[in-house]
Amino acid sequence: MAALDQGQLAQLRATLEARLAALSGLNDVAESPPAGGRDLPVSEVETSPADKATVRLLNDLALEAAGHNAAQMQVMRKALAKFEDGSYGLCEECGNDIGYSRLQARPEARLCIACQTRFEKR
Repeated sequence: MAALDQGQLAQLRATLEARLAALSGLNDVAESPPAGGRDLPVSEVETSPADKATVRLLNDLALEAAGHNAAQMQVMRKALAKFEDGSYGLCEECGNDIGYSRLQARPEARLCIACQTRFEKR
């Protein structure tokens, strides 16, 4: 593993697991079907065209948020899987250690600061 001690690794893993659990809770709420049995978070009713547009916008936003949460959950799961194979804390680009302060800020970080900076400049 990286140059992180066991206490740091345990703290980072707990942070990732807590974030994953929080996202899972959000997705459970977003994915539970409404009382009317419809798939959409806000059900359409026969109203004015402006009200229908608002309902469609709210549904689009809710679906986009659910998609974002699902993507974030996937990132968290990948980071947690790295604990199992011993690659957590190593940059996927250059193989160097990712600094502990960076991992505290973004425990799901895949790249070290230098590689992330190069990636963002491309």
